[in-house]
This record gives sequence, structure tokens and C-alpha cells, in this order.
Amino acid sequence: MTDQLTPVTVEPGAARCPGPSTRDIVLGDSTPTPAPLLEESYAFEGDGDLPYEEFTSAAYARAEHDHMWSRTWQWACREEHIPEPGDYQVYDIGDRSAVIVRGPDGDIKAFHNACLHRGTQLKPPATNGYSAKLRCPFHGWTWDLAGELVDLPCEWDFPHVERDEFRLPEVRTGTWGGFVFVNFDDDAEPLEDHLGVLPEHFADWDLGERYVEVHIRKKLPANWKASAEAFLEAYHILETHSQSIMTAGDANAQYDVFGDNVTRFIHTTATTSPHVPAEKRPDEQELLAMLMARKNAGDEVPEIPEGERARDVYARHMQAVLGQQYDNDFSDLSVSETIDSIEYHLFPNAFFFPGLTIPLVYRFRPDGPDPDRCLYEVLYLRPKPKTGKVPQPAEPFDLDVDDTYTSVPGLPTSLGQVLDQDTANLAAQTRGFKASKKRGQTLGNYQEVRARHFQSMVRRYITEGRAASGDTGPSTNPSTSSDTNQGAHA
Repeated sequence: MTDQLTPVTVEPGAARCPGPSTRDIVLGDSTPTPAPLLEESYAFEGDGDLPYEEFTSAAYARAEHDHMWSRTWQWACREEHIPEPGDYQVYDIGDRSAVIVRGPDGDIKAFHNACLHRGTQLKPPATNGYSAKLRCPFHGWTWDLAGELVDLPCEWDFPHVERDEFRLPEVRTGTWGGFVFVNFDDDAEPLEDHLGVLPEHFADWDLGERYVEVHIRKKLPANWKASAEAFLEAYHILETHSQSIMTAGDANAQYDVFGDNVTRFIHTTATTSPHVPAEKRPDEQELLAMLMARKNAGDEVPEIPEGERARDVYARHMQAVLGQQYDNDFSDLSVSETIDSIEYHLFPNAFFFPGLTIPLVYRFRPDGPDPDRCLYEVLYLRPKPKTGKVPQPAEPFDLDVDDTYTSVPGLPTSLGQVLDQDTANLAAQTRGFKASKKRGQTLGNYQEVRARHFQSMVRRYITEGRAASGDTGPSTNPSTSSDTNQGAHA
């Protein structure tokens, strides 16, 4: 009787890229890796297709506005955008608009951006500036920065207006990491609860001690969720950023889901992609030379000390370069904190990178009612100098759909090229959503778990909101879409 091989059964979501993991790599660094970067939190969330309808449907986009954007915490601006009493910033999401103001006592408040007389917006969309009071441009009704009605022209004609009842309705606000958050739901959970693990993980990465060096607003020809998904995984690096595979990990990136609202990836720099065959992989000295040539042309490539790797030397080099550039001392940072791509996503639309050399913050928002359009905003957050004056936050630089990020003043050309690559696929993806006979996207169990979790959270808000309001709109259950094979789903 011939022995037969018994197939090895792997639980769904348990498979990992062969070779060293992100954890293996960072544990081999010359510096201790902070505890938050060693945490791992993955659970299989299903393997069914996700319907394209959730990206293309105007009705679904409307449901997002009605049941999700109306109930979630969103960062509206940085605190330094409204540093002095009377400074204001307008935040818009769909039909909703809030005026965020700094009061005379230094407190931050936000008000629904509408006059209580005949509804005119008090401040134009997406504007900022100084305003000692909030005065309606139509008839002149005026409120102070605490929301009190202080001037009602021809008050004799409004005996039915009780000033105490005509305070400007407030929008809930909160602050974290130098960001001002708003929530249009009066009954929403506190911001501190929504943030999940972020305050703990960012305890030593205070984003409040940074300033906005570059601010980009880019129009994209794609749904806001599809655009955000492009930044939730490193799976695309092999094809979209093929120039990086010699000097960055990708298939061995780590993915984590921390509760409902926070997910993360970590993928390493100064390592080589597992996709590169052994005979083509650079040694550590060659790897360091590649990094120095790409990032710091003209710098002499140092010899790597015995017992260290390219990662260790490159991290120390970047600490010294950026320390001199930004009047700071970064020598206490670990290798991973210095050079790796560490990205946290806070539901629904905020991305935070705590690392030194990749100091990015993103957000994605719908651009009007068209589900095929969105706004992508990028902040480059640099550490505040130890001495001297902190630079003023950069003014937003606007890019249209076909404009390149490399035209943005102050943005490193290499990053601009990467961002061009990141968003170049989105128009074709949008067309493919509509042209495809197969009616849903098929995600990887591990590398794309953040995208699946993200979509499940959007769907949960819509489902719960509809149930609470009696809305009988189109179903949000992916299993009702044709050609879908919905597996277990959180």
C-alpha cells in the first residue's frame, strides 16, 4: 500500500508570507523596539466578495452621509489653524458644515454653520480667518464666540424671539494630538472612547508637538472609500511602487485591527521585499548604498559596523540629518520609529504616521454627491524645533485631478512621485467597478483585512442608522449582491 501525503490544513487568515516577518526584523534592530510596535492583533474577518455597488451607488453614498458621517468623529483642523481668540475654520462634510472657533478664554467650540433666522451660512465653505463675532451676511443677525445672540436688527419686530432660545447650536468637539475633532451627533460616544488604542500607542509620539510643513488638497476621480483602501495595504507595492522592492518590505508587512475604530500596518524600510529572489538580493552594504543614493545623493556611504545592518546605520544617519534640519535631537528614537512605514487608520477617514522620516497624515472625504469623486488631503507634520519660533502652518496647496504632487512646494520629489503612483490607478479602478461582470472585489485574508474591516464598519453604521430611523433604503448586506460569495464576516 502506497503512503499518501496528508494535505496540510491552514485556518483561514493564518497563512503568512514565508521568511522573516516584520516582528522578526524589528526585534533584530540595534535599538529596543517600543512595545506598541510589537503588539499583534489579527482575527479572520471573512473572505466573501465586497460589492462594487458600495463604491458606485449614489443611494449608498447618501446613506453614508445620513447614517455615518452624521455620527462619527472626524478631525476638522489642527489647533494651530485657530491659535488666537477669534480665529475660525470651517469644516464641511456633505451637506453638513461646522464653524470651529477659538473663544476669548482660549476654549475651542464648534457651531452648526447656519443662521437661525433664515438659514444662511455664517461663513463660506472651507474658509478660515479671524472673526470677533459670527455675523450673518444676509440680514446681520450676530452671535458672539460663545454662541450668544448679541445683535438682532429691528428687534422690535421679533417679540417671539427669546435670546436664550436662539443660541447657536453647538457641534461636539474634542482634541487629540493637536487635532480638533467634531461630531455632528449630540449623543455620540466621547472622542476618548472612539480613539481606542491611539492615546496609549501615541503616548511617546505626540503629534501635538509637530507643525504642518506641507498641506495638500487633491481632487481624485474615485470613491472616497476606494481611495482610502489604496492606502490600507502594502500588497500594491510590488506592482505600483516596483522601484521600492529592493529597499522596503511588502508581503511581510504586519496588519492589526485594534477594536472597531483603529487599524494599523507596519512595513519595514532598509529591508528587501520577499518577492526578490535570493540571487538578486543586495547584501547589507549594497542595500545601504541604495538607500543613501535614493534619499541623500552625494552623501558618503559609511561602512556598516560588525553586528549591525543597513537599517541601523541608515536610521542613525536620518536621525542626524533631520535633527540638524529641524533643530532637534532624535537619537532616542528606535530604528523602527525612525525609518519604517507605520500607519494607523482611525475610522472613518483619518490616517496617522508617527514615524520620523514618514511624518504623514491623510484624510479622504466625499466631494459632493457624486460617489465617483473625493477629496484627498495630505499633511506633512514635522517636529517643532527645540529653540526658536515654530513655523506657521503651511497654506493648503490645491491640486486638480490631473495635477502632479511633484508640483507641491516643499514636498520631497520622491514622495510626490510615490503619491502620483498611489492615485494613478483610481480612475481605472472606478471604471472597472462598472465594467466588471464579476460584481465584487475579492480581498486577501491577511494583507487586506484592514480594507475588509473598514468596509464592515461603514456598513454597520448604515445598517444601525437605518434601523433606528426606519429608513427602508437599499440593503447594505453584501450577500444580497449578485456574484458574491460572502464568508464569515465581523
